Amino acid sequence: MDLAGLLTQVLNGLQYGLLLFLISSGLTLIFGIMGIINLAHGSLFMIGAYTVFVCVRSFGDLWLALPIALLAGLVLGAVLERVLFRFFYAREHLDQVLLTFALVLLFEEARSLLVDNDFHAVAVPAILDFSVPISADFSYSAYRIFVLVVCLLLAGLLFLLIERTRFGAMIRAAAVNQEMVQLMGLDVAKIQVAVFALGTGMAVLAGGLAAPLYSVYPGMGDGFLIVSFVIVVIGGIGSVSGAFWSALLIGLVDTLGKVLVPGIAGMAIYLLMALVLLWRPNGLFARSG
Repeated sequence: MDLAGLLTQVLNGLQYGLLLFLISSGLTLIFGIMGIINLAHGSLFMIGAYTVFVCVRSFGDLWLALPIALLAGLVLGAVLERVLFRFFYAREHLDQVLLTFALVLLFEEARSLLVDNDFHAVAVPAILDFSVPISADFSYSAYRIFVLVVCLLLAGLLFLLIERTRFGAMIRAAAVNQEMVQLMGLDVAKIQVAVFALGTGMAVLAGGLAAPLYSVYPGMGDGFLIVSFVIVVIGGIGSVSGAFWSALLIGLVDTLGKVLVPGIAGMAIYLLMALVLLWRPNGLFARSG
């Protein structure tokens, strides 16, 4: 592999890792704070991709479709938390798995009825449909750079929200001890609905950003869900910074592995997860307490 090819794969790995972070950040918040195992999180990614596809087909504008997808994700998350998930916090994990698996089936059936079962493409916006010259013999997709920058900005904003605001302090406290938060006079129910809406919104927006990069097709979130669980385990449940760094690591390992060692690339991230668990069973960045 020449230098240009290596640079391309490194940038692809970083962009893929940052996209994974948007999905896994919501997953680790929902699991870490509310203890909900959400198997439908990958379906939320799919919903974002289909939302953007339908909006672009209807309005012809990705710049309108992305905010619509984010808003739809926030509303959907709030509704799901208030209508369904609030009744499952104290239930066994098996009940949560059954609930979220049922949601996967419902989302897939709704997608089939409302759209269809075909593969679809979403065009890259004309303003970003070019390559940016990086060096004399290397250029990179402008839209992929756009996705990378947007994901970095969102990661920074999420970090500031969690680590530098009063609301973030409430989220961190609720992740450690919800009873203590209630005794302090804070409304845990509002924290829960806000966290679920935020996590859902991130997953839906990730799907929307990914739509022009991948085909939009049934069950497209399944693979992303599995990898996101790996990221949560490696980074540490409830740790957003852990999800960020482990997502970048997984993105690079997966992308470079497919090019450098294709024979074992399919199991590389799982071998990495096994090694991390042997060394640090709670994850690399697990919160103490």
